[in-house]
Amino acid sequence: MEPKADIALIGLAVMGQNLILNMNDHGFTVVAFNRTVSKVDDFLANAAKGTNVLGAHSIEEMISLLKKPRRVMLMVKAGQAVDEFIERLLPHLEPGDIIIDGGNSLFEDTARRVAYAESKGLLYIGTGVSGGEDGARHGPSIMPGGSAAAWPHVKAIFQGIAARVEDGTPCCDWVGEGGAGHYVKMVHNGIEYGDMQLICEAYNLMKTGLGLTPDQMRDVFAEWNKGELDSYLVEITRDILGFKDADGQPLVDKILDTAGQKGTGKWTVISSQDLGIPITLIAEAVYARCVSAMKDERVAAARKLKGPKPAIKGDHKKFIEAIRQALYASKIISYTQGYMLMRAAAKEHRWNLNYGGIALMWRGGCIIRSAFLGKIKEAFDKNAKLSNLLLDPFFKKVVRQCQRSWRNVVAVAAKKGIPVPAFSTALAFYDAYRSECLPANLLQAQRDYFGAHTYERVDKPRGEFFHTNWTGHGGTTASGTYTA
Repeated sequence: MEPKADIALIGLAVMGQNLILNMNDHGFTVVAFNRTVSKVDDFLANAAKGTNVLGAHSIEEMISLLKKPRRVMLMVKAGQAVDEFIERLLPHLEPGDIIIDGGNSLFEDTARRVAYAESKGLLYIGTGVSGGEDGARHGPSIMPGGSAAAWPHVKAIFQGIAARVEDGTPCCDWVGEGGAGHYVKMVHNGIEYGDMQLICEAYNLMKTGLGLTPDQMRDVFAEWNKGELDSYLVEITRDILGFKDADGQPLVDKILDTAGQKGTGKWTVISSQDLGIPITLIAEAVYARCVSAMKDERVAAARKLKGPKPAIKGDHKKFIEAIRQALYASKIISYTQGYMLMRAAAKEHRWNLNYGGIALMWRGGCIIRSAFLGKIKEAFDKNAKLSNLLLDPFFKKVVRQCQRSWRNVVAVAAKKGIPVPAFSTALAFYDAYRSECLPANLLQAQRDYFGAHTYERVDKPRGEFFHTNWTGHGGTTASGTYTA
């Protein structure tokens, strides 16, 4: 058969199927393939019935249907499955052909695969795809990186199927070389962890502290979604709180309070530790899921460990507004930390990231899409070298306006024994970042006392290090002068 397909996609789970249908809707001819080939026939007979989608029952048949340069997209589980498919594809591809990984791969794996594919004369793209099932079907956020020479060959497809903002700009652009695309997607997912935890803490304050019903909270989130917090996650929280089970009772109250995770949040925290960037809010969001998983221990502990009664007295309407402001300010901290991490990673890996462009890619289609991201893009449009979002006039003003309510919410939660780890750490980071002096001088003295790790002095130039013999018998040799 004459090659006529624009792209092949391997992996017919929900995301893969929806991306294929999205591509078909936009005029691209797609070849569908799956390791379990019976799924190809099922797909063509059902979801893809009446479309121009082609099916293949072998790698050889799939490749034979593709125009050159051949474009093959993998939508398979991250890890070993990606490497296995790369090896299966290699004997059938020619120099200049393109392999695309659209899963949630670790950025370091992607960088390795880019180098490996290029050593074989091929091009490789690791691309983040966000938006869930609905986004994949109707317009996701797409974050491609890898072999720059591959971008012109996939640009029309990716930007054609991506979500679009109000002016029609697609939520997709080239991110950078190596693992840049998957890194930005990883940070996106880390921020997603933070956003979800913040919303859950707001929910818990209203449920446990104020005693609101799911229907009452649904109304609160519906109102919030009309203003500054307008976002996909607030919108779906509204819908979840209003959803009833078969017996007419709120379904959310019947869901076990143990959260799962697939690893991208953990990867974000590990990367931040490697780079020395304090993404404290995302870290707390990851650990909050870990604590939730300790369900049996928590149930046992609840019978033995006592605290204050959680009921919050006073004007409920006023406190709900305070929660809204605390959520908004904490959200700013989450994105501030995410952008700090991307900036450090860009320096480490020599990526030229477009920070305003990333905000635009996240503005539509993805899970963290929100009106708020438009303000981040504006901040970087005004100052491309902005070192920290908190220093932008808009965000500086918002945090100042929200600060009293934010502090009150954290204080009341502490007094009432309601855990708000993300709200709390966001505030602690803000106070630390704005502090000219921190107690790390004492910490450095401690390190020098027990380990001769040296310290700098405020009355001497930076970069000059000193060691003190604190006890009179510790010696004068600093640890940096020898290797033990």
